[in-house]
Amino acid sequence: MTTTDQPGFPEGNAIVYCQGAFGTTNGKTAHGLVRRSERYRVLAIVDAKHAGKDAGMVLDRREAGVPVVASLADALALANNSDTPATHFVVGLAPDGGRLGPEHHSTVHEAIHAGLNVDCGLHDFLSENPELVSHAAEHGVTLRDVRKPPARNDLHFFTGKIGQVDCLKVALLGTDSAVGKRTTAWLLVDALRAAGHRAELVGTGQTAWMQGSRYGLITDSIVSDFVSGEIEHATWSAWRGDGSQPPPAAIVLEGQGSLMNPAYPGGFELLAAGRPDVVVLQHAPARKEYDGFPGYPMHPLPHQIQALEIISGRPVVAVTVNHEELEGDEIDAACVAITRETGLPAFDVLRDGAAGLVEVLTPHLKTGGSVAG
Repeated sequence: MTTTDQPGFPEGNAIVYCQGAFGTTNGKTAHGLVRRSERYRVLAIVDAKHAGKDAGMVLDRREAGVPVVASLADALALANNSDTPATHFVVGLAPDGGRLGPEHHSTVHEAIHAGLNVDCGLHDFLSENPELVSHAAEHGVTLRDVRKPPARNDLHFFTGKIGQVDCLKVALLGTDSAVGKRTTAWLLVDALRAAGHRAELVGTGQTAWMQGSRYGLITDSIVSDFVSGEIEHATWSAWRGDGSQPPPAAIVLEGQGSLMNPAYPGGFELLAAGRPDVVVLQHAPARKEYDGFPGYPMHPLPHQIQALEIISGRPVVAVTVNHEELEGDEIDAACVAITRETGLPAFDVLRDGAAGLVEVLTPHLKTGGSVAG
């Protein structure tokens, strides 16, 4: 897990609920919090299927120090026995459509009864459920709906101020939804910083917010008229910072969905309003159909690259690989095949780190933004 020195972080100790979905594409919020937790100290993951295992071993075959337990009661007992009492219950599920199934509501009630604040990133707003609101008030806890639309007066319309942002802007897009864009974006930011370059992430979804992204928006909670303006404002804000340091050398924009996924055709606003200088494309070579939609075959990788370059007018400079369903030598072979097919370097940054990707991006970096040392 990664922590931060951001003021007010971590907010507390979290139990992340992912019953029946951990290790699947419907558990990607929980996955993100296991891999990187800045807003919370993650105490445990709840999913009976993987109970007794380390969450990192389930995801990446690496110890993360986060146990998976069968129930909320088990997680509470574990936290109390470890002298790290839980303060938050975080819904780590990310099902298609963003709805919380009725089978999960009893656990939310249980969490409130246990005195836990509840954070949820789904489209079912717990804070609009009268029974839950009353129950939360009775127990003195908060219900926080991360995806709840912001007030119209707080939103920004596109103005063109993105033109002031003169650092390298990298769009980390994908060939599908739930393909690892956010994880790769964070790893790239970390690698840029390790190489001595100031870098910031612009998060665009609820999971990045839960992880503690300093700048960003939650794209699918915003009225469409303002999505471009919010992307522009978040990117400009990341470049401007708080005035305590020079502007960053690079800003990495987290993509949403994919251009051609039938349900999640994200990316258009990010290209138009974020105006990236280059694109890095995340791809799962073993995936044949779009996530959650059998019968909808993935468009060929060269076709997706061509579409991105036509729309953005900017080059795709590398392909990053999601190694799902691949083992060992198969991953290396997939990277070689991608390079042969597209002429672009291909990296598995989750397995190997993002140093190679930083080398590809270094010629595109503009002046300034390096950390003296």
